Amino acid sequence: MIKRPDTNAQRQKRHVRVRAKISGTPERPRLNVFRSNANIYAQIIDDVNGTTLVSASTLEKEFEGATGNKEAARKVGKLIAERAKAKGIDTVVFDRGGYLYHGRVAELAEGAREAGLEF
Repeated sequence: MIKRPDTNAQRQKRHVRVRAKISGTPERPRLNVFRSNANIYAQIIDDVNGTTLVSASTLEKEFEGATGNKEAARKVGKLIAERAKAKGIDTVVFDRGGYLYHGRVAELAEGAREAGLEF
């Protein structure tokens, strides 16, 4: 019998490896991405104080219809960048969460860059 690989466990191993190298500071917090099959979530985190400064996801009211696609991911990126700008955050460290920088994760990053976030 062939065992199916546990892709989430593999992703978490990659995420731990990446997190060993990057961390968010008050001057340059971390933009974290979590992607599920149906939704996408983004948080800007200050790891020194252990606080979430800004968050956005496709679960919010303004997202109707399809939430697990590239257009929704780009909207989340723009939304989190606008909220970060309102709080005075201009530059962040991008944390892809162990996912490949492709598809919805890349769209979220591009949307955040379009709205003025630097990373």
